[in-house]
Amino acid sequence: MKETALRIADFKDSIFGVISKLARDNHAVNLGQGFPDFDGPAWLKDIVYKKMQEGHNQYAPFPGTPSLREQVAKYYESFYRLRYNPEDQVTVTVGATEAIYLVVTALVNPGDEVIVLEPFYDSYVASIKMAGGVPVPVTMHAPDFVVDAKELERAISPRTKLLIINNPHHPTGKVWTKEELTEISKLAGKHDLYVLSDEVYEFLLFDGATHLPLASLEGMFERTITVSSAGKTFGLTGWKIGWICASREVSRACRLVHQYVTFSVSTPMQEAVAEALTKLPTYLPDFVDLYRSKRDFFYGEMRKLGFEFEIPRGTYFMMVPIGSKTRLKDVDYAMKLIKERQVATVPPSAFYLKSTEGEGYLRFCFAKKEETLRAALKNLDGL
Repeated sequence: MKETALRIADFKDSIFGVISKLARDNHAVNLGQGFPDFDGPAWLKDIVYKKMQEGHNQYAPFPGTPSLREQVAKYYESFYRLRYNPEDQVTVTVGATEAIYLVVTALVNPGDEVIVLEPFYDSYVASIKMAGGVPVPVTMHAPDFVVDAKELERAISPRTKLLIINNPHHPTGKVWTKEELTEISKLAGKHDLYVLSDEVYEFLLFDGATHLPLASLEGMFERTITVSSAGKTFGLTGWKIGWICASREVSRACRLVHQYVTFSVSTPMQEAVAEALTKLPTYLPDFVDLYRSKRDFFYGEMRKLGFEFEIPRGTYFMMVPIGSKTRLKDVDYAMKLIKERQVATVPPSAFYLKSTEGEGYLRFCFAKKEETLRAALKNLDGL
């Protein structure tokens, strides 16, 4: 048989799937893959059932249902004073992962360079390679995960077309400051770059941290493509409802790709999420309190076990340094914990192309039931 496509020749199985399989095989507590092990709001599940009963079960318009696009536009204006036209500037996708793929495919030509800030979500690099682009890594340096502005500018060349930023940041839990985002925006303007801003954890913020969309900064509305989703906000990652907010030109390009990838997204889920977005002001306080309590509990117990690190201010992940516990690198130590301690984590070196800093950390997900977290902590006791 003839060979498969060269564009995927160096692809490997996603680290998330690999770790989850190892967790199952070894009967380990899974703090690796980033999804809650408890269900989302019952009231939202009731809404989707109602939408199904009302007959919202056929293909949706390929840009997304009008109701969801309208509600996405309304919450961006209400929360951030960003005005997107739901008709031609908001596009609904199969989660944020499809959104990222669409943006990269719509913008990147073979040979174009794309700046990725490592550690990164692994689909960024995969999407770039499938488009024939060249990922150019710039390291967010531990332990504070900051980007050196001069280092970032040195990575930009005449072939650079796009920069990808994630805020709040997976896997570190970092929330970008206005000063840091302003530095990014200045470079984007100076070098005429598009910026894909992945903001799926926009509402998972703690300790007074606030979310500042990159598109809200001076001069950034037209060149920023904002991606977000309902999965993280409502704890229903399996619904896969995401969206892209961008200029008319970029939105049209993304829609041209979208119509030939998935065409449209689950209709009843879209209608339910549209209604759920109207409830954000009353829903979010309890949502944030729930995850804050999980973060505080898990962080405090990890400190008692001897792990020293700063508490994350966003997302539901912790990047935990392992140097005080082992001389092993992250992959080997993660395998050791799975097999000997029955606790699964993600080795973050999978999120780097250039730096070896990830080898000194493990990523833990604390979006789990209390009994799950306690079981993991019990297994880790005595390390």
